[in-house]
Amino acid sequence: MSQSVFEASRRRTFAIISHPDAGKTTLTEKFLLYAGAVGEAGAVKAREGRRSATSDWMEMEKKRGISISSTALTFDYRGMQFNLLDTPGHRDFSEDTYRVLAAVDSVVMVLDVAKGIEPQTLKLFEVCRSRNLPVITFLNKYDRPGRAPLELLDEIEEQIGLRPTPATWPVGIPGDFRGVIDRTSGEFTRFTRTVRGSAIAPEEVISTEQAAAEEGSAWAQAIDDVDLLDAVGAVVDSESFLSAESTPVFVGSALTNFGVRHVLDTLVDLAPAAGERLDAHESPRSLDAGCSAFVFKVQANMDKSHRDRIAFVRVCSGKFERGMVLTCHRTGKPFATKYASQVFGAERSTVDEAFPGDVVGLVNATDLQIGDSLYVGDPVEFPAIPRFAPEVFASARPLDTGKFKQFRRGLDQLDSEGVVQVLRDPQQGDANPVLAAVGQLQFEVFASRLEIEFNAPSEVTPSPYESIRFTDEESAERLKEIGGIRIMRRGDGRLVALFESRYRLQRLESDEPELVLEPINVGT
Repeated sequence: MSQSVFEASRRRTFAIISHPDAGKTTLTEKFLLYAGAVGEAGAVKAREGRRSATSDWMEMEKKRGISISSTALTFDYRGMQFNLLDTPGHRDFSEDTYRVLAAVDSVVMVLDVAKGIEPQTLKLFEVCRSRNLPVITFLNKYDRPGRAPLELLDEIEEQIGLRPTPATWPVGIPGDFRGVIDRTSGEFTRFTRTVRGSAIAPEEVISTEQAAAEEGSAWAQAIDDVDLLDAVGAVVDSESFLSAESTPVFVGSALTNFGVRHVLDTLVDLAPAAGERLDAHESPRSLDAGCSAFVFKVQANMDKSHRDRIAFVRVCSGKFERGMVLTCHRTGKPFATKYASQVFGAERSTVDEAFPGDVVGLVNATDLQIGDSLYVGDPVEFPAIPRFAPEVFASARPLDTGKFKQFRRGLDQLDSEGVVQVLRDPQQGDANPVLAAVGQLQFEVFASRLEIEFNAPSEVTPSPYESIRFTDEESAERLKEIGGIRIMRRGDGRLVALFESRYRLQRLESDEPELVLEPINVGT
């Protein structure tokens, strides 16, 4: 077995997805705690006098207590190297989550037992399905009032089409949590709390006889539920899990650390290791091939003292060595990897080598863009990174015209990172840009970062546009003759038409079908 194949077998590269406030960032922190990567779990909400979560590094994240920018965290557990990609928790940043899911091999889906499947969870799961990603489900906040677990299992199967196979089953109702039954061993682990959830929760395993005597009717109900699950064949099955047909389900409370170890152990025992990745032509790239990787995220100014630009890459094959020269497929140009880092929240350390499944931050990557493929030896191009169709639009201008250079530099940087899409008038350039985004919060991040990182305070105001379509030069000439339509150019050079009225767009599509008006779908 080659070194690349062996090291790939030790990698577990996964992401955590959830609806906002379901407990995703809390679970991320607790994984680090249980793996010994941090000595004490940080508070998720960064209120005055409290620490922010390790994975949240941006000022706005700390103030609002939400994850805006996905981060990569690496730690060891049970002889495996985990690469955990924390994702934004707000729907307005779902496009960033889409990009992250292109770089992982499995997913942990966190559901709040009081809310179940929410619209954002469903939207993100559709991406998991499109990529055939195995999903582990964690029913969180069971120590608080919520819905019956059997009801949640039905909802998972009906709404996302995965067959739920509980690996642990709760004793007690939500809000009166007694512990969980391990359905493989039959052991009962009693629920215990830790002070503010800052330390690993003690795991008190007691006999079924003692549990029956002490837990009474709660135990009897749990046993009835387990018997029902056995009768319908709802047992954890590795083959159906890896083929994204079933999802192992765990119950616990991330805030109090209960149930966290069960999920970590399952990631080791069941989750797929880093395997061969398909290229853009759906041919697998051998793990033993020359080093290859693709850029799934670009982030600037993570280090305030250096103001640099990091391209996060997923290594797909071969052995990455710091200093090696990779070729960028898009440009054909060489890229030197002298400054390669491993990022832990806002902290970073030098990476000398990496293997398939690992995430490496390439510093000073000014020429790299999201979706770029890098390689040594045989050329390879990996599939494009999905993009979302914009749903909201705004205009932006610097409050101080003397800061226009900084404003323009910020436009270019934040466009390349995917914070927003910057649309420019072919005749006016940066003078009157339109910002396009999935949600309004992206505009807030845009304005905040322009001011903090580029010293270019700006005014961002809503634009009247309701729809956007791809078009071409010939159609653009006709569209310019019609009121309520503006022709702009996207950062990648493609022409788009912005419509102030959906009705006008529909009429044009009906009356002048020869015009090029292509919807912007995911991936375009």
